[in-house]
Amino acid sequence: MTEPPLFTKVATLDQLVDAHAAALGRDRDAYRNHTYRVLNLCMMWAGVDAGALERVAIATAFHDLGIWTDRTFDYLQPSVALAVAHLNTSCRHAWIPEVAEMILQHHRVRRYQSSVHPLVEPFRRADWVDVSGGILTFGVPRARLRRLYATWPSAGFHRRLAELGLRRLRTHPWNPLPMVRL
Repeated sequence: MTEPPLFTKVATLDQLVDAHAAALGRDRDAYRNHTYRVLNLCMMWAGVDAGALERVAIATAFHDLGIWTDRTFDYLQPSVALAVAHLNTSCRHAWIPEVAEMILQHHRVRRYQSSVHPLVEPFRRADWVDVSGGILTFGVPRARLRRLYATWPSAGFHRRLAELGLRRLRTHPWNPLPMVRL
């Protein structure tokens, strides 16, 4: 089986990340690289479809952004709000339910099953693969993961998540990971 090509330039994703560069600050490159790894992993499972690529690009750009824009580790709702505002502004109202669900469920531990929102499960798996640093693979070949990390290195993304997670643990010891869903 031939390995699918990598998406290396997705205008929507680049524009949205760049639009939030001030909020991302020194984490901009780390976040951008994370979004490209997630997008590529998701599209590997979702299949190449222009509409799907745009929805995944938007969800990917916003899925963790609330960490920086709202300065919180309880970031799912702020991230959804940013995505919804963008979709309303860009007259893509019909995409709101699926994109919102992709963001809300991307840290779900168990499989997401829905015939209504088919991109949610591939998106969930893609984020888990990347956040785990490839410990979880969901069948992604190691060569593919090496290629993704060679193209878009961590650039401190995983270290930053660990720092933020430890900070949250100190301030909210009974709810250190509010974004995780069963």
